[in-house]
Amino acid sequence: MSCCGTNDAKEVVLAASAPTSGGGTTFERDPEALRAAVKRRYAQAARQVATGEADCGCGCADPISSDLYGSEETAGTPAAAVQASLGCGNPVALAELRAGEVVLDLGSGGGLDVLLSARRVGPTGKAYGLDMTEEMLELARANQRESGVNNAEFLHGQMEEVPLPDASVDVVLSNCVVNLAADKDRVLREAFRVLRPGGRLAIADIVTEGEIPATVRRQIELWSGCLAGALDVVDYGRRLRAAGFGDVGIEITRVHDTRALGDSADRVLAEMGIDPAAVEGRFASAFVRAVKPLAAAS
Repeated sequence: MSCCGTNDAKEVVLAASAPTSGGGTTFERDPEALRAAVKRRYAQAARQVATGEADCGCGCADPISSDLYGSEETAGTPAAAVQASLGCGNPVALAELRAGEVVLDLGSGGGLDVLLSARRVGPTGKAYGLDMTEEMLELARANQRESGVNNAEFLHGQMEEVPLPDASVDVVLSNCVVNLAADKDRVLREAFRVLRPGGRLAIADIVTEGEIPATVRRQIELWSGCLAGALDVVDYGRRLRAAGFGDVGIEITRVHDTRALGDSADRVLAEMGIDPAAVEGRFASAFVRAVKPLAAAS
């Protein structure tokens, strides 16, 4: 069973969806409630991997995260790092990293993308991982020790306030995490800030294509962490350009139907009064690329 399929994770999200007196859901009106639910969900995933209780693919559904990394690519990487990879793509391959570069992974989880990046940039480069969940950071640091990677560092913090100086990294990565942010525009502005002019953004994320009814979108967000707050593909590009990025490109890599969300997806949707056909084929994994212009200021 996938991490998000556990009763505990489902109860966390449903509890946080209670309407407030002013209308709307807690998540919509209180970003801290969203962060708390996400942290609890991914803390549970980290504990499951650390204790060997679960071979957890994506934080929401194993089919979304299957076959993203080749065995040669992950050879020599701790099994726990691979098991705790909660992504929907392979941003390390997307980024075309070069020796000596400095990389930042937003929402680094168990550390797989950081460790792979550290290998690619070599001893003259460095890879940072940023995560707000203490259990994930603990797991990532244990994976780093086991792998013997010295040019990596894991930081505690939020994507909306990255604890690194302006223009300090060459590449910003993220793997199925931006969709979880309460303030996505601020996340993109922070990525822009820490990038050096000419620096690259390489994100794997969940996006939507076509109209999603508001009630369906809200329920899906609350049910499945990997789909929470997924942006429309056109809106994603608009927000990147508004943050200052150029050379924006978004490539759809997988279109997901309800079956891709796990064996119990139809049942859970039915319990929430949602017709599975309403979301069929509307959610997709995508590679998102962008560049900070050479003339840009931080």
